[in-house]
Amino acid sequence: MKELKLYLVTDSDILRDRDFYKSIEAALKGGVTMLQLREKNASGKEFLKKAVRLRELTRKYDVKFIINDRVDIAMLCDADGVHVGQSDIPADKVRQLLGPNKIIGVSARTVEEARTAKENGADYLGVGAMFTTTTKLDAKAISIEKLMEIKENVNLPIVAIGGLNLNNIEMLKQCNIDGYAVVSAILKAEDINTECEKWIDAIST
Repeated sequence: MKELKLYLVTDSDILRDRDFYKSIEAALKGGVTMLQLREKNASGKEFLKKAVRLRELTRKYDVKFIINDRVDIAMLCDADGVHVGQSDIPADKVRQLLGPNKIIGVSARTVEEARTAKENGADYLGVGAMFTTTTKLDAKAISIEKLMEIKENVNLPIVAIGGLNLNNIEMLKQCNIDGYAVVSAILKAEDINTECEKWIDAIST
């Protein structure tokens, strides 16, 4: 899945007082290939409002749009798919609701979780946290060996997530994964557009 190449996950808390939509549009202009709306502190109403607006922006830039967890909101805004964690609705149930043509991603930390995700119809795996991360404080880092074990045993595209930055992704490039999911390293940047261009250059060489 080439769309996984540079996968941005939103977090309004990181942006603080900066304009949410302008910041995300800057990332889309900069080369982000997939966008996930993940706003854990937003009300349902606010989440839907953001989803509808980001659906418009992602269509403008021809970028795939994924909703974290909320299948109902994905259906309401016609998102391209949903990403679920191990404690969320199982992928096979999400598939029943979304139909055959939507993208379903599943978080996995072990081969067993990855195999179950594949059996349940997942289209890709989000594997991590690869490094210590400030956006999910309860996420313990897994080893690159564990990432490779999942890749070798489960035939699904993999996007690495968790504490990624332009320095430590060099360790992941040897793993030949399909994409890199980024939150803080992009959203904290003073110039988000330029930061995304740097990421595209880094993961393309």
